[in-house]
Amino acid sequence: VQLVESGGGLVQPGGSLRLSCAASGFPFSSYVMRWYRQAPGKEREYVALITTIGDGTNYADSVKGRFSISRDNAKNTVYLQMNSLKPEDTAVYYCNGFHSYNTNAPRYWGQGTQVTVSS
Repeated sequence: VQLVESGGGLVQPGGSLRLSCAASGFPFSSYVMRWYRQAPGKEREYVALITTIGDGTNYADSVKGRFSISRDNAKNTVYLQMNSLKPEDTAVYYCNGFHSYNTNAPRYWGQGTQVTVSS
């Protein structure tokens, strides 16, 4: 069972990145998926959420209008498109999954991917 993030890197302010999170070993299409991030010296914070079939999304106010979450259940992958990036978006980004209705089912975290926004 694993979640593997990729797509992070160094980007200039105003630039874009697309993060991916590939899932394996669990019923991905039954899991609500979220992105979180953690900046140095700060607590992990929620970024975005997408429902099991992608018909609903939610965003933190800090990224609303700039970030877009999507998923491809055929590929067991969730994405985070990040546009108009700011230095304050610099953080390690993590994906997280939890079962849509079974509260006893395990929750999963990826290992994170570093995003650095700097000129």
